[in-house]
Amino acid sequence: MTDHLTPEQRSWNMSRVRSRHTKPELVIRSLLHRAGFRFRIKNNKLPGSPDIVLPKYKTALFVHGCYWHRHEGCSKATMPKSNKEFWRKKFDGNVTRDRRVQEELKQLQWRVMVLWECEIMKDPLAVLDTVIRPLKQNSCREYSLDLDRKEILKVAEKKNRYYLNSSK
Repeated sequence: MTDHLTPEQRSWNMSRVRSRHTKPELVIRSLLHRAGFRFRIKNNKLPGSPDIVLPKYKTALFVHGCYWHRHEGCSKATMPKSNKEFWRKKFDGNVTRDRRVQEELKQLQWRVMVLWECEIMKDPLAVLDTVIRPLKQNSCREYSLDLDRKEILKVAEKKNRYYLNSSK
């Protein structure tokens, strides 16, 4: 099947795929902040430039898109119909790099967590709990979030619009 978009339209679409300040990343950052955790974003000094770094806990969080990082068993991790060999190499390279970077961070004594886009958007509080639970061993602070999923996604949408408008 041929692409129904012109090369210019496809290029424009692909240029809109964000690598920073994605909605799932904004959701997790907002929830972490509300829970009292302080973090850094895109730490270029660490291997792989983790999306979120909690230096106090030596924890690196990667917020992975299911499509680009091949979330196993996820319906969003589809293979394009055309140019399959190119995409297979691209995806294999992404997965290989992800594994290598995680191993490098572990060698540096960092805790590494991979958070998947589909899980964050489905149940952000459950994902937050999986992040915070191991960190609570190092912290006496309790967190309480009286938020529902719709409110969390509204906050992320608002921040997403801000980042989209500020990048122009």
